[in-house]
Amino acid sequence: MTSNLSAYNRPRDASRRRFLNVLGAGALLPLLVPAAHADVNPALLTKPIPASGEQLPVIGMGTWITFNVGSDSAARNARTEVLNAFLELGGGMVDSSPMYGSAEEVVGYALHRLGKPQPKLFSATKVWTPFAGEEQIDTSFRLWGIERFDLFQIHNLVNWQEHLQTLLAHKQAGKIRYIGITTSHGRRHAELEEIMRTQPIDFVQLTYNVLDREVEQRLLPVARERGIAVIANRPFQGGRLFDRFANRPLPDWAKDIGCENWAQFFLTFVVSHPAVTCAIPATSQVAHMQENMGAGRGTLPDQATRTRMLNYIQSL
Repeated sequence: MTSNLSAYNRPRDASRRRFLNVLGAGALLPLLVPAAHADVNPALLTKPIPASGEQLPVIGMGTWITFNVGSDSAARNARTEVLNAFLELGGGMVDSSPMYGSAEEVVGYALHRLGKPQPKLFSATKVWTPFAGEEQIDTSFRLWGIERFDLFQIHNLVNWQEHLQTLLAHKQAGKIRYIGITTSHGRRHAELEEIMRTQPIDFVQLTYNVLDREVEQRLLPVARERGIAVIANRPFQGGRLFDRFANRPLPDWAKDIGCENWAQFFLTFVVSHPAVTCAIPATSQVAHMQENMGAGRGTLPDQATRTRMLNYIQSL
């Protein structure tokens, strides 16, 4: 979620692949089974969207870098399998943006291949232009191949005053259901807080993970106070959490909170915050999707356990 478009050339899952190689071939065996159908798994945990009470699965799917594969048909079909696994495992929110290269087009391709409609899909994209946003918004509808977006967000606060009025008009017309605004990398928090306090938005998207926790001080409390749903981006810190903890063991008590791997540990911490509605990790591999979705099952840790999780991370 950066304006540096060259970042699209960096493989999002490289850090996790290195991490899995460290574990050894035996540890990979549970990951190589086909994606399980949602009806043979416990139901995915959900949280309510404050604006409506609608329930949203706590693990969503991002498309930054991972779905920016251009016209490569093999890569597009592989991403279709990732999306299929996500939906079959109970996923809902798929988040994209015009900033993510070909990601929106690839999402539309995958949805077409899977067959429409997809009743579990919670479609979320963004407007990202310093100019009037109507053309870009229309393009997103065309690329996704849908008639209504569940959520349309203003990406990184770009031209937010003008875009907010445009999105409010689309919401009034029934073309979108919810309006949001986003930031990432800890940027522009003061301005975002003012928008949250004064503007009619339903969602906010921000960076939150076990190491980047500044939002706990102001933004997450404001979201709870104002009844705004929170999407956590960069829950793996762009893959760097796997680099940092690849050679470290999970705590002995991780299985007691339903965490079989570091991906689930990181995600469980994020979505267990009372103000966070869902997290949107991105992946290009079905096996990693299976790991991610495992974080949305069972029981979320309470505050005492969250503190224990942080203490363990800080001890490594």
